[in-house]
Amino acid sequence: MSKDSAATLVERSLAHVWHPCTQMKDHEWLPLVPITRGEGVWLYGPDDKRYFDAVSAWWTNLFGHRHPHIVSRLKEQLDTLDHVMLAGFTHPPVVELSERLARITPGDLSRCMYTDNGSSAVEVALKMSHHYWVNSGKPEKTRFIALSGSYHGETLGALAVSSTGLYRDAYKQLLLEPIVVRGPDCGILEPGGRPPGRSWEDHARARFKEMERALEQYADTTAAVIVEPLIQCASGMRMWPPIYLKLLSEACKRHGVHLIADEIAVGFCRTGKLFACEWADVTPDFMCLSKGLTGGTLPLAVCLTNDHIYQAFYDDYASGKAFLHSHSYTGNPITCTAALATLDILEQRDWPAHVRNLGQRLYGALSELSRHPHVADIRQQGLVVAVDLAQDGPAAKPYAAGERRGLRVYQHGLTRGTLLRPLGNTVYFMPPYVTTPEEIDWLAEVAIEGIHSATAD
Repeated sequence: MSKDSAATLVERSLAHVWHPCTQMKDHEWLPLVPITRGEGVWLYGPDDKRYFDAVSAWWTNLFGHRHPHIVSRLKEQLDTLDHVMLAGFTHPPVVELSERLARITPGDLSRCMYTDNGSSAVEVALKMSHHYWVNSGKPEKTRFIALSGSYHGETLGALAVSSTGLYRDAYKQLLLEPIVVRGPDCGILEPGGRPPGRSWEDHARARFKEMERALEQYADTTAAVIVEPLIQCASGMRMWPPIYLKLLSEACKRHGVHLIADEIAVGFCRTGKLFACEWADVTPDFMCLSKGLTGGTLPLAVCLTNDHIYQAFYDDYASGKAFLHSHSYTGNPITCTAALATLDILEQRDWPAHVRNLGQRLYGALSELSRHPHVADIRQQGLVVAVDLAQDGPAAKPYAAGERRGLRVYQHGLTRGTLLRPLGNTVYFMPPYVTTPEEIDWLAEVAIEGIHSATAD
């Protein structure tokens, strides 16, 4: 492609493609970036300008674009079976994937219900939890408890148990109302956030008292509590310690309420363990996985649960207890093969330790920002690092959202060949695991330059 055809591609896209999570009017002044190929950690435009994918293609890409093992497995599968409906039929990739997921996920999660995306996996967990209680003679358990700052997807059920107003508010009249409990976020920019000098664990324990009160008050009508373990990603990479998850799991068991772990963004080593729940040695009743499940190649998601819940639906058809949830491409053989290839790569080395080391290196490379007058907080969990920009960093006085300081860092990154898509005024890093230590240092250098530039006036 020539440079002229690159401009044409952008023009054609703007004429017909409604891009996700975008105010399309922005593209009157913010150039759309055309990409025609990927290789490892790099994305390439039609003119061969390259961009380091520091956000892993929206948190999906674990081992770089077009990993040869995944590509090879997909080509083999395409020569064998493209698709078959999973109702009344089965096939080798979905059977093997289910067996392997049951082996590697925490505890007794042995039953797999597949969907096409993370939001749909959350929908399955919500419906299955309530339906379990209906089948168990407790139809009054219709409510869900969610944390402030939570985000679980864009479909109506998933959006209902999200409390991030930016995504939810326009549709609130269509949504179920969850019980929202103030979360254990250990950041300092949140109103009423972690006080100076209080440890993360002490803060989480203090916040858990509110969850305990909610469970005591609403357990009889609550089906489940849903959380994103350790990192609330879409609300600005808010982080919290494992003790909260451990206390929550114990309390849910005491009060007879399900625990749904939304590990869509944090599963598959992103937090420094294979699954974030492992940090607290917790087995949820439902675990939702997607994004990294296929290594960033194809859309696939799964909701895992245990045999006890499965048995509540296992009965004669006439009982009406069957879980009649379906999608046309449920358990597609090609997407399951991509997931199997991803699991193969995960078995090749100690990726959790590698992820922890890379994350610590990135956190250290950004350490000079702790003295920056317009940085309020820097935090890290596994290979996720976030930097909050603020009008007054030491006083934790945030910039107005409309100033879009984070977007200025993104724009600077593009000039240096780096994709750093912000979350409001939070600049974050979630690079692929195959990033080298030298590339980590370079990413930090580019971001520091961008932050200096974005906060200069």
